[in-house]
Formats: sequence, structure tokens, C-alpha cells
Amino acid sequence: MFHGKRIIVVMPAYNAARTLERTYREIPLDLVDEVLVTDDASSDETVAEARKLGLPTLVHEENRGYGANQKTCYSAALAAGADVVVMLHPDYQYTPRLLPAMISMLTDGPFDVVLGSRILGGAARKGGMPLYKYLANRTLTAIQNLLCDAKLSEYHSGYRAFTRPVLERLALLENSDDFVFDNQMLAQALYHDFAIGEISCPAAYFEEASSINFRRSVRYGLGVIETSLRLLAHRRGWHSSSIFAEGGRRLAVNAPTTQPVATEH
Repeated sequence: MFHGKRIIVVMPAYNAARTLERTYREIPLDLVDEVLVTDDASSDETVAEARKLGLPTLVHEENRGYGANQKTCYSAALAAGADVVVMLHPDYQYTPRLLPAMISMLTDGPFDVVLGSRILGGAARKGGMPLYKYLANRTLTAIQNLLCDAKLSEYHSGYRAFTRPVLERLALLENSDDFVFDNQMLAQALYHDFAIGEISCPAAYFEEASSINFRRSVRYGLGVIETSLRLLAHRRGWHSSSIFAEGGRRLAVNAPTTQPVATEH
């Protein structure tokens, strides 16, 4: 518990065997009540590593995508009674040492969502982000801020924290199972007027850190612009989108329909 709130860190994993333990060891366990791993049918020893660390682990029997993995993460965290949920990639690209600051920004206010921004403070290029990705990030962010009527430094960070009401309110099951899920989730938070805060976050780019290839990056970029246009159209009443609609499908708080893996202590 931190200030009376139950804190759960979720780690959506895919072939993270080489970095999972390193990431976990830097999590401040005096502040965090539970660390959950969801594995998206990894082909390496990710599940065995999670079991070795004694972490509750949910396993997709087949690869369902990054967005689907997050849906499982958040469902499991809500079912476990989380008041605050932090998504931390197990590939060690983002430092767990920012967890205390991110958690306090939610438990003590004034934010509902906190993002670890690689752009604030110039952390992206210092950490080795390729120039083309940096330029794409800045261009897409500028377009999105214009279309979404927002002023975020970036929309593409994978380091995120949410209060429970956010995860219960957003129609997350309407979102993609692919990488654009992240962007759709932020668009939903903006639509529902949740307060979004950012914190400067160093990021490391190395062989084991997860990344998507150029072709998928292009598809992601197009999906990002589409999402922002959908938000604009929904706000203006030009076109209704299921991801913003009141009747959109939301996460259930029951245990997700995935295969649980017994842990060893």
C-alpha cells in the first residue's frame, strides 16, 4: 500500500527472458503490492523466468498482440484489487526507478494518468533513439496535439500509470489488439477529460529492447493519425466511434480467460 492505495505493476511480456529479472529487481517493492506478468506466447524462456522470480503469470496460448496483452494485464490488475496500475515493459527500456514519482502523482493527485516521456529533457536521443524514430515521434505528436486539442510532449511512450477509475471507464475492449492500442487508450483518456501528467523518462535502446520494424512502424503511424481523426470526428458529432461511445465494451474485473501459470517461491 502507498497512501492507502493498492499498487500493482503489470509487465506485458513477449520474449523478455533476458531482461525480465533485471527489470524486476529495480522495482521498489516497498511501494508496490504486486507485480503481474502476462506472456503473449513467447518463444523463449520468459515464463520460466517469471516463475523463477515467483511472479503471478498469465499466459496467452497463442500470440494475440501487444494490445491484447495489455487488456489481459489490466483485467488481471483490476481483479486483484488495484487502485493504481503501472505498465512497465520487461525489456528494461524504461527505468523502474521512476515508479515512486509516477505513483505519487496519481495517489496524491492531481493526475489520473501519468506518462513517462522520452521527449521531456531530451532523453530519447540521449538514450539512443534512432533519428528517424525521433523525427516521426515529434511529427506525429504535433499532428495529434492539433487534432486532439492537447499539449502532450509525446503519445508513444510505453511507460504508463493509471488510476482504477480510468481503467474501468475506458472502453478498452473496443481497441485494437496491435500496437495502436496505446494511442487509442490515450485518445479515450483525453475524450473523457482525465488529467494526464508527464514525467521526464530516460530510455535505453539496445539489442534486447523491444521494437517494431519499419513496415509496422508505418502502419502504426497511420493508425495513430486515424485514431486522432476519429476523436476529432466523434467530438464534433461528424461520426460516432465505438472506442468513445458510452456503450463501448469495458474490461471485466473477473480473472482473464488465459492460462494461469503456477508460481514457485
